[in-house]
Amino acid sequence: MTMTHVFAGNPLDRGDAERRDPDWLAAAARHENTQFLPLWQLNALVSAGEDLRLKWLPSQAIDALDIDVPPIFLGIDGDRAHFAIDISELHDPVHELALDDLHRFEDARAAAMQLPLPETGILAQARSQVDWHRRHRFCSNCGAMTEAHKGGHVRKCGNCGAEHFPRTDPVAIMLIVDGDRCLLGQPKGPLVRMGMYSALAGFIDQGEAIEEAVRREVMEEAGVSVGDVHYHSSQPWPYPSSLMIGCHGVARSTEIRIDESEMHDVRWVTRDKILDALAGKPTEVKVPGELAIAHHLIRSWAEGEVTL
Repeated sequence: MTMTHVFAGNPLDRGDAERRDPDWLAAAARHENTQFLPLWQLNALVSAGEDLRLKWLPSQAIDALDIDVPPIFLGIDGDRAHFAIDISELHDPVHELALDDLHRFEDARAAAMQLPLPETGILAQARSQVDWHRRHRFCSNCGAMTEAHKGGHVRKCGNCGAEHFPRTDPVAIMLIVDGDRCLLGQPKGPLVRMGMYSALAGFIDQGEAIEEAVRREVMEEAGVSVGDVHYHSSQPWPYPSSLMIGCHGVARSTEIRIDESEMHDVRWVTRDKILDALAGKPTEVKVPGELAIAHHLIRSWAEGEVTL
């Protein structure tokens, strides 16, 4: 099944060949047609006119700032290079950039609910990479300071020569089905306060296949055995840099044994109740909104797009 989620669909050519050319990168960063997306405290600059859009600034506006932060090359659209730049050291970025009241720095999750879908993909890339550079300034091999290279696609240690690359953390998220009902869980934390149930999920371990992770996580969290596993779609999730790998699975057992250290509740929910929840009708089980891949895993099964 082909599906483009929020935070996916990035239209930029990531320019691997251009990343390897420091002279090209330096010239592109100075070019008058180049666009920069500023991020302040990991919040992206947006223009809140009639429609919310990412706000790109020319190189001249970035040059005027008193900051010494290397930009991160995001990619190319036609003949125009795009960079992200972390301006978190500024005290009042809106004022220092001389922006009007229609511009603000917005959290990626809030912005993504209003931005055009392709821009959410760019935003996910920018936020994840800026965050990675903020948190990986030192070499994990020797502890020395590292420097950004290849347009921010790698950090190199000048002391021991080690190279460090941005990481992506794979997460299996799965809707398990038993006939006309599905398995939903409520981890301890915010979902409990919201009264919301979602698909079960967990990080994939090293040396573990996606199908194995699905079966292990469901057994650990709910005590339910899973047989067949089918891939549905994936979603980048820039908090900070996860890749949600969405699957459907078929239950081989139905008795629930909750991992009480992690889960507040796990239950079987009938298709009728799911359809009521998706329609916004009063129901005992709320499900995630369209921003989350869990919503689409649930909807595709409940509306019969996926048969198991």
